Amino acid sequence: MASLLAGFAGLGAAAAQDFAPSEEVATYLNKRYGFTITYPTAHFTPQEPLREDGRVWVSPDGNAKLLAGAFGNDEGLSLIEYRSFLMKESYANAQVDYAPVRNTWFVLSGTRDGTIFYERVTFSCGGRRINSWAMLYPAAERHVYDGILEKIARTYRPGVRNCE
Repeated sequence: MASLLAGFAGLGAAAAQDFAPSEEVATYLNKRYGFTITYPTAHFTPQEPLREDGRVWVSPDGNAKLLAGAFGNDEGLSLIEYRSFLMKESYANAQVDYAPVRNTWFVLSGTRDGTIFYERVTFSCGGRRINSWAMLYPAAERHVYDGILEKIARTYRPGVRNCE
């Protein structure tokens, strides 16, 4: 257990290196599924109620959100099927401008109704678990959030706990 905690402490230190030394950051470790994400505390605060399967963080003005979570792939969807589902249900009529697909993950990023979205989805546990994180913010504030998004993207690690 001590070596596991040391590993997560090292991950937090490595992730914090992506941020400026003067920038206060926090690393969230989901105890149930094991995913981690590091974010700047000046820009995002955890939103209540806190949930076991994930978290939502909100900017001080409420205009930007950061979400991270994991859940079972109970329907047994393939990566491509789940991507199509998200495109239809979450990003219909969006202008998608970045959408790489790999063996176990994909990204959907673009703009819809003046809001920039970036969502990364990773299938883990042999496709039985879906890990996801997303950031949404006003296109008018991209000068503030684009750099933060890039830093957060480098810190996210999907979880592989409770794969049964």
